[in-house]
Amino acid sequence: MKHALITGADGFIGSHLTELLLEKGYKVRALSYYNSFNYWGWLEDIPANKNLEIVTGDIRDPHFVKHIMKDVDIVFHLAALIAIPYSYHAPDSYVDTNIKGTLNVCQAAKELGGIRVLNTSTSEVYGTAQYVPIDEKHPKQPQSPYSASKIGADAMAMSFYNSFELPITTVRPFNTYGPRQSARAIIPTIITQIANGMKEIKLGDVTPTRDFNYVKDTCEGFLAIAESDKTIGKEINIASNFEISIADILNLIKDIMKSDVNFITDEQRIRPEKSEVFRLWGDNNLTKELTGWKPRYDLRQGLEETIAWFKNPENLKKYKAGLYNVC
Repeated sequence: MKHALITGADGFIGSHLTELLLEKGYKVRALSYYNSFNYWGWLEDIPANKNLEIVTGDIRDPHFVKHIMKDVDIVFHLAALIAIPYSYHAPDSYVDTNIKGTLNVCQAAKELGGIRVLNTSTSEVYGTAQYVPIDEKHPKQPQSPYSASKIGADAMAMSFYNSFELPITTVRPFNTYGPRQSARAIIPTIITQIANGMKEIKLGDVTPTRDFNYVKDTCEGFLAIAESDKTIGKEINIASNFEISIADILNLIKDIMKSDVNFITDEQRIRPEKSEVFRLWGDNNLTKELTGWKPRYDLRQGLEETIAWFKNPENLKKYKAGLYNVC
């Protein structure tokens, strides 16, 4: 039985990855961000399991990180600050969490020895596509403090592979969506507003395109990459190899939910012009070549499952659809 640590396990992707690894027979130590309420985020929705250990703490503390990495075989490092608008207001916290947090994981893995590390990146490091589909050789463009911090974190991770032969892979998911996603993201923003009976949907710019992956496909990608030695020392996209505009996503969700809502522009949701990433379309050929992974869900199927989850009153009440939160 492999013993895995998942940092950021209390978040959207992390909680789904926790479920998948338990299903596949892993022993999982799940890190949830420490708080005085002893609240475990989305891990609260996962039934008790003898192979699941939940710990609380802070990825920014190197001593704590080394402590929780003892006796694990592999680390899925997902803990990060991810909201782009909030990075405009609090960039220093992104450096501490994303870059120094990644350094802490890598340093502990080096000192403890023999620990495989999957560092989680983001398609935002590529910025607006200079060519499509975007492969792993595409230039990095720091178009927000968030993307800059992730570029720094990725560089830090790969430096440990080059300098110390740490068995590390940087996993780069494109736009993941699904149940439990934060309302700061576009798909939950649309769904929750419609589900709450709003007649006008507030959005920012709807012209950019994105490459969307259903969360179960993203997690299967993580697992496939983790179980292949061919991926060590690589930066690897998890992408659908398909792009769609935000406007078209809006219309597809309206169709599935049988809604006639109108779209209105909310100025506070629009990024600064040079910071907006106008086109993302990821090349997933390297992932297929090294692992055999490919997405199983098409966009409509994934959206239907996502919408069904959000429409459950117990889930919907956890979201403040009428409030725009930069976090």
